[in-house]
Amino acid sequence: MVGLVVAIHVIVCISLIVIILLQQGKGAEVGAVFGGSSSTVFGATGAAGVLVKLTAVLAAVFFLTSLFLAYASTKRITGSIFEGNVTVPAATQPAGKTGALPAPAGLPAAPKIPASAPAVPAPK
Repeated sequence: MVGLVVAIHVIVCISLIVIILLQQGKGAEVGAVFGGSSSTVFGATGAAGVLVKLTAVLAAVFFLTSLFLAYASTKRITGSIFEGNVTVPAATQPAGKTGALPAPAGLPAAPKIPASAPAVPAPK
């Protein structure tokens, strides 16, 4: 669904650029490049009415697709591919509990180090 809206959004963006550039400006317009006056192409009343209406419609579609894409970007899937294999770091244990965490299912328990074990010397 999001991919379809992105495709529509890109097409509307490109169409808006072209339609705005074709509109008659105060100076030399791009519409004159395509064979003289653009008023003969769209009838006796000229292209102003048609291009202005088309610009308004495309701008509304652009606005709606932008809103949808902004909303869709906030609805990302959260979770993990490791569902159920979540380990809790020792820093997040409740204050009343002490000791090592139990080993997760399927993994061997960590060896216990006796309190009288010598400290590891610092590297020289």
